[in-house]
Amino acid sequence: MFSDLSQSPLSKNLQRLFLLRNIAIFAECLTFALVYLMIDIVIPWTQMIFVVAILATLNLLTWIRLYRKWPVSNTEFFLQLLIDVFALSALLYFSGGSTNPFISMYLLPLTIAAATLPWRYTWVMAIITICCYTILLFEYIPLPHDHSKHLAEFNLHVSGMWLAFVLSTVIIAWFVVKMSTSIRERDRDLAAAREQALHSEQIIALGTLAAGAAHELGTPLSTMAVITGELQKEYTNNTEFQNNIHILRDQITHCKQTLTQLLAKAGQTRAEEGNGQPVDEFLREVLNKWELIRPTAKFSYQCNGSKPAPKIMDNQLLSQSILNLLNNAADASSKFVDIKSKWDNDELYLEIVDDGEGLSTEAIQRAGEAFFTNKAPGQGFGIGLFLANANIERFGGSVRLFNLEDGGACTQVTIPLIKSSL
Repeated sequence: MFSDLSQSPLSKNLQRLFLLRNIAIFAECLTFALVYLMIDIVIPWTQMIFVVAILATLNLLTWIRLYRKWPVSNTEFFLQLLIDVFALSALLYFSGGSTNPFISMYLLPLTIAAATLPWRYTWVMAIITICCYTILLFEYIPLPHDHSKHLAEFNLHVSGMWLAFVLSTVIIAWFVVKMSTSIRERDRDLAAAREQALHSEQIIALGTLAAGAAHELGTPLSTMAVITGELQKEYTNNTEFQNNIHILRDQITHCKQTLTQLLAKAGQTRAEEGNGQPVDEFLREVLNKWELIRPTAKFSYQCNGSKPAPKIMDNQLLSQSILNLLNNAADASSKFVDIKSKWDNDELYLEIVDDGEGLSTEAIQRAGEAFFTNKAPGQGFGIGLFLANANIERFGGSVRLFNLEDGGACTQVTIPLIKSSL
C-alpha cells in the first residue's frame, strides 16, 4: 500500500504503528458495542466515543502523512506514540482509571519506543506513562461497582497494580534498550566485518594480479635494458642523449628491482614487522627513492621532531604506501609539492600539499575506493590510494584528504611509531 514511500526503518515503523492503531480503534469500538449490549453498566459513552473519534481522525492524518516524501524523524515517531498514550489515558479516565484492567496497555507504547527509538526517548516515555498511571490513581470516573465492603483490600490491590506497573516499566525500558543497543552494535560490527572482508578480497586479487604482472614484465624490461645499453654505447658524443638514456636506464633498473623484490618482500612481511628504523632516516630514504622514480617532480621538505628520532616500522608496504601518496600529489601538482613531517614519541604526522586544482566532491567522497580515479583514461588505475589507505590503516594509522582554501589539496597521514622500551 505504501510502496512509493521511503523504506527507512522509521518509515516502516510508522506504517506498522498506523496499522496497529487501526486494530486498536476497531477493538475499542467492538468492546464498546459488547459492553453496551450485554452488560448493564453506565459509563460516559459520549466522551469515550468522542475520544475514539479524535484518535481515528489523527490516524487518518497519519495515513495522509505516510504518502509525503519527507523522512520520519525520531521526534515525530515519539509524538505519534504520545498520541496513543494520551488517548488511552482519556479512555481510562472515563472508565475507572487505575482500576480498569486495560491499564496495562501503557506497556505497549513503552515497548515500541524501547525497541525503535534511542534510549532518551524510551526513558521519557517511561516517565510519562508512570505519571499518567499515577494521576489515574486519584483522578478518574469510577466504574459503577460497590467496593465499600472491602475498601482497604481493594486500595491495597490497586496500589500493588501500580507498583507492578512501575517495576515492569523500568525493567522493560532497561532491558529492551540494552537489547536494541546490542543489536545496533552487532549490525555495525557485521557491516565493518563485511567491508573489511571486501577490502581483503580486493587486496588478494590485486596481489595475484601483481604477481602475474611481475612475471610477464620481467622479459620486456630485460629487453629494454639491453637496448638502452646498446644506445648508450652507440651515441657517446651526444651529451643530452646520454643523460636521457641514463635516466631511462635508472628507471628500468628500479622497475626490475621492484619486480624482483615483490614476491620476496611478500614472504618477509611478518619478519620485517619486528624491525624498526629512525623515522627521519625512514622518510629520507622514501624521498630519495621518490626522487629516483620522479626525477622531474619539484618539492620542498621540512621536518620537525625530537632528537634522537623515535623508530618507525621498517616495512616495504609502508614506504610504498607513502610513495603512492607522493605520486598522487605530484600528478595533481602544477609546480611543486610541499612536504612537512612532525613526530613525537607516539606518532608521525606527515602532510603532503599540492598546488593543483583540488579534489572534486565525488573524489572526496570516494577517495580510497578500489579502482576509482579522477585521472584521464590510461593515466591511473585507481589502486594507489586504495592500497595506501589499506596498508597505513593496517599499521594503525590513518589517511585524510581535503581541499585547501587557497587552492590545492592536502593529504594528512598519521602513523604510530614504535614505543621505546626505556
